[in-house]
Amino acid sequence: MADEPMMAGKVVVVTGAGGGIGREIALMMAAAGAKVVINDLGASVTGEGASATPAEQTKQLIEQRGGQAAINTDSVADWGSAQKIVQCALDSFGKIDAVVNNAGILRDVIFHKMTPDDWNAVINVHLSGAFYVSRAAAEHFRKQESGTFVHMSSTSGLIGNFGQANYAAAKLGITALSKSIALDMKRYNVRSNCIAPFAWSRMTGSIPANTPEQQARLAKIQKMTPDKNAPMAVFLSSDAAKDVTAQVFGTRMNEIILFSATRPIRTVHKADGWTPKDIADIALPALKSSFQPLDRSGEVFASDPM
Repeated sequence: MADEPMMAGKVVVVTGAGGGIGREIALMMAAAGAKVVINDLGASVTGEGASATPAEQTKQLIEQRGGQAAINTDSVADWGSAQKIVQCALDSFGKIDAVVNNAGILRDVIFHKMTPDDWNAVINVHLSGAFYVSRAAAEHFRKQESGTFVHMSSTSGLIGNFGQANYAAAKLGITALSKSIALDMKRYNVRSNCIAPFAWSRMTGSIPANTPEQQARLAKIQKMTPDKNAPMAVFLSSDAAKDVTAQVFGTRMNEIILFSATRPIRTVHKADGWTPKDIADIALPALKSSFQPLDRSGEVFASDPM
């Protein structure tokens, strides 16, 4: 007898599942036996407009392969709409077992030119959206004493990048949200983890390629297809990951990365307290060798994807 698919009998909500990483996660969830709610507003990369077409295309692909799916086109960036996303799972399939918070937009601009609208639009979709959808599902997870969350973070937040203060703040915030969910809901057997995905998709399609160096970098990124991120999302949502919570993973082509959490790395003590001059003369020399470098994601992950 063949092994039962890892997600057999489970119902999963995948936000932003109309294309890219979200679509690949939805497809693999269905292939693993899950019934999938495909949530996608059908907006542009910057968050404008709406269309049901992307979600319909994902649904068609799932059904062609023998899977079951329902469509929801509500926005994650609104409390009431997020409730409707979760309700869609209940109405369509009678329950909800897993949430993948993948929906996102970009408003990349250098910090000193970033507008409040650039900031709010990105924070609302990524960080508030992850909270709203997770909070809507949490009521059901608590009652049934089971459930999983997978949230998409980014090395833009974990490490840093140019022109993405809004996106980086949201994505690092999501890791803190995930840890808090994991702590607060452990008593209900609910798990929460993050993935920092690496992939070529429409979300990375605006990367410049004007110089030979930029073109070489782009060629590397284009090797990292969105589907490479789906297995980790399926695993973390399955019972096979029952002991995995509060972690941040990276998925980079055929590499799996476990990220460290922020912890104290060096402490200095002065029994009679510190003056500003003491800090300059004593603390700074002691701490400086352990300072975090002003680096970017592309410098930390400078090697070719494998």
